[in-house]
Amino acid sequence: MEPLNIVLVEPEIPQNTGNIARTCACLGARLHLVEPMGFRLTDRNIKRAGCDYWDKVEIVRWPCAEAFFEAHEKDELHLFTGHANRAYCDVSYGEACYLIFGRESRGLAPEFIERFSSSCVRIPMRDDLRSLNLSNAVAIGAYEASRQAGFRGLS
Repeated sequence: MEPLNIVLVEPEIPQNTGNIARTCACLGARLHLVEPMGFRLTDRNIKRAGCDYWDKVEIVRWPCAEAFFEAHEKDELHLFTGHANRAYCDVSYGEACYLIFGRESRGLAPEFIERFSSSCVRIPMRDDLRSLNLSNAVAIGAYEASRQAGFRGLS
C-alpha cells in the first residue's frame, strides 16, 4: 500500500511544519518539503517546532517547486487554494495521491494554480477571511483523503 503524500511548497513557519509532520506520522503519510523554506531543518528548529515524531515520518526534500511538479505532473495531484471552485470534499482521492499546499503568507504560485487548474480544490470558509492555518488545512485534507480510503492501516 502506497502512502498518502503531503506536499508543503516553501513552508515558512517551523511550528506549522512540525504540526504537519505529526499529522503525517499519525496517518502514515509521506511529507514532501519543497525549498526554499523559511527555516532550516536543524535539531534546534525541529525541537522548537515541538514535534517528537520526526523519526516516524518519511520526508522527501525538493530543491524547488518546478522540480517537484516536473517529477509528479502525471500523478494524481490536488492543489489546495482559495482560487478554486471545487470543494475538497467533492473530490475522490486515490491511494498515494499528492495533497499540495503553498506557503503560509501567499499560498501556491499563480503559475502552478493555472497549470494545474483542473486539480485545484478549496476548503470552504467565509469570504471575508483569507485562510486557515496551514497545519489545520493539511489536517482537513489529509483526513478526508484517509476517510475515503477507509482509514486503511489506522485503528
